[in-house]
Amino acid sequence: MKSIKESDYNPSMGILIDVKDPITYKEKHNPYSINIYYDKLLMNYKTLLNKKDTYYIMCDKGKKSKQAVKILSFYGYNVIYVINS
Repeated sequence: MKSIKESDYNPSMGILIDVKDPITYKEKHNPYSINIYYDKLLMNYKTLLNKKDTYYIMCDKGKKSKQAVKILSFYGYNVIYVINS
């Protein structure tokens, strides 16, 4: 599984997706991220993602983002796990 620290992320690298629930996302998030909560992402990945793009996946504690990266990688998406720093 590919991973980077959040502090090493640059918007030119790809799209940063925060999989937190919308309420938690509003409280605190990376200003470069978009919010697609975990369940929505995994239920709609075919319409929300493009296999030609690179996605960086993050959340607060890392458990859901790590799981999302494993699943999306299995389906052939270029996803990278973002470690909170």
